[in-house]
Parts: sequence; C-alpha cells; structure tokens
Amino acid sequence: MAFSSLEHGLFIAPYHDVTESPTIALRRDIAIVEWVEKLGFTEAWFGEHHSTGWETISSPELMIAAVAERTSRIRLGTGVVSMPYHNPLMVANRILQLDHMTMGRVMFGMGPGLLPTDADMIGVDVRGLRDRLSEVAGIMVALLSGEEVTHETSWYRLNKARTHLRPYTRPYPEIAVASAVTPSGGMLAGRHGFGLLCVAATERAAFDVLDENWRIACEVAAENGHVMNPAKLRLVVPMHIAATREQARADVALGLPRWCEYFDRVAPAGMRGLSGGDPVELLTSAGRAVIGTPEDAIAMIEKLQAKQGDFGVILFQSHNWADWEVTKKSYELYARFVMPHFAGTNRNRQASYNDLPNAIDRLEAQRTAGTEDAFKKWNEKTGRNVSA
Repeated sequence: MAFSSLEHGLFIAPYHDVTESPTIALRRDIAIVEWVEKLGFTEAWFGEHHSTGWETISSPELMIAAVAERTSRIRLGTGVVSMPYHNPLMVANRILQLDHMTMGRVMFGMGPGLLPTDADMIGVDVRGLRDRLSEVAGIMVALLSGEEVTHETSWYRLNKARTHLRPYTRPYPEIAVASAVTPSGGMLAGRHGFGLLCVAATERAAFDVLDENWRIACEVAAENGHVMNPAKLRLVVPMHIAATREQARADVALGLPRWCEYFDRVAPAGMRGLSGGDPVELLTSAGRAVIGTPEDAIAMIEKLQAKQGDFGVILFQSHNWADWEVTKKSYELYARFVMPHFAGTNRNRQASYNDLPNAIDRLEAQRTAGTEDAFKKWNEKTGRNVSA
C-alpha cells in the first residue's frame, strides 16, 4: 500500500439519462452525498456543464450550497468550474461566499472546460481554452486571497478588483486543477502549487501518463518554489460494486449501455469504442472501470498505486448505471470492505482472529484446569459432588 491516509470521495459530473426526470436526478445527486457522508466518505465534487443533455449541473456552487445545509463534515468541491467561460472576480466571490457558508468545507477545482459544445454556444474558441485557464489561474489565487487585482486580457478586465469577502479558510480555500491526458494540468498545478484532479485516471491514454504527468508537476513546482503534495492528488474511477461479479453485471444491464452510448458521443476520439459490444467486457478488460466485487475495487486501486505511487484520494465516479437503491448499496459495500482495507482498520482484529486457533489450543488446558479447580472448591465448601 502506498499512501497510508488514502481518503475516498465522489465525483459527480453528473450523468443523467435524457429519458429521466432531471428534477428527481438532481435531488438524488444531493441525497447521495448525504448518504456517503454517513458511510465515511470525506469529499464530493460537482461538475459544470451546459450542453449535451446528460450532465445537467450548470452551477456546482448551487449544488454545494444545497448539500452543505444537509451535511456537516464532508468537504465539497467544484469539479470543475470551467474558467474560460467566466469573469474570475465573479467566480472568486461565489467561492468565498461558500467558504463562509460551509465554514471552510469548500474546495475550488478549475479546468478549461471539457465539452466543446459548451464553448461553441457562447462563442469561445475551443483551441484557446487551456491558454485561458493558464492565464487566469494566478489571478484566482490573488482574488481568493483577498488581494486587489488590476489585470486585462482579451476576454476580461479587472480594475482594482477585490472580493467582497475575505477568505474564511486561510490563506484561501484549497485549489485543484483538472488533469486528463496532456501535461498542461500538471504544469499549471506545479506552477502555482495546486492539487491535481485526474478526471480520467483509468482511461488507457491517461493511465499511461499518470506518473509522468505527476513527475512534470513536481519538476515545475520545484522551479517555482513549490512542493507538490501527494495528499492533494485525486484519481477518478468509475465503479459499481456488488456482492458478486454476476450481480454487478445484472445491476448495470440497463443503465450501462445507455451511458456508453452517451460517452462515445462526447469523449475525445481516443477514449471512444464502448458501443457495439459487451460494455462490461469493454470497460473491465481494458481496466477502464470496476464492475464487480469489493475485491475488484481493491485490485483497481492497488493497480493505480503501483503506477502512480503516493496519492491522497480515490474519487468514486457517480454514473447512475444502476437503480437508486442498488446504487446506494454499491457505495455501502465500498465503505464496508474497500475503505477499511486501505485504512488498515481491521489489522489488529485480523491478527487476533488469525492467532485464535493457536491461542485457544495453547490456553485450553489452563481453561480446563481452572474449571476443574472451581468445581473442586465448590465441592469442598458444600460437601456436594458436582463436576463439569
């Protein structure tokens, strides 16, 4: 096991089939965070999307505000705000308001924007998204720190701009940047000392460069006077857990093909190819997802640890492949069997259990002698002849 304090969270894009009620789906996004907090999950991240029909959260800040009032411990992040679509001062104001409303539980994740259809609708050049994110990243640090900023670009202008509130969390709320395949996320994280949110960690192209992108982040960080913290490295994994692999397959039989059809429409070309065959085989044989038992989830996380080395958080991708109650059961099984494995929760209990045969055999004669001695003392005291 690599990182001794591995934590566990949710990554909610979300994925809601266009045939279902969006109202119910959004309410369940809130309810599932309430559920996993009770199970011991420590984080939940909400995405921002504006097109394609499935990923229906347009404001992660609104979701955080709603969930914060229904929870007390779990940390809540924007996963992520698509910064090229926004004036940075407006984003910083919303994050700092949440910082106060949650009393320090908010995390700020930012990225370039995943869906090109979002950018197209508002006339933003898709080719320039990463450049815009890089340009605004340092400005966000200054604004979230409560500093006054004057700065002008081709897409926004700040004139002695400052947030209405100073941060509740000092020096400012935790910041993470999205990373997929290219090194741009790692370079940005290293330049500013941000955490990394690896949103496609199990996709083949992204998995192959996990360790390399982290190495790049660490090198850039050193050049800029920062040290990358593996505890702030988060990897997203699609999983559905059941008691048996057969049950897991049955659970996702209806929802998974629909998700695969959607994924093949929106994913970058190199990540497609899920439609037209057995989706479970296509996902699990390539190591892109876990559809199986807690033991399969453990094996996937250990595979990521072997590739990446130290990292701090596994984010269970919320995908809605299965019905509601079955989905809740999947998270429960993960909490019951996967989380304790990596925390070493049962190490002492297991050692005691393993030693039990030897201990019982070794102590049996003494236990028998003690029992006989007790009867002997009773018989001597009462004059009766009682035995075991």
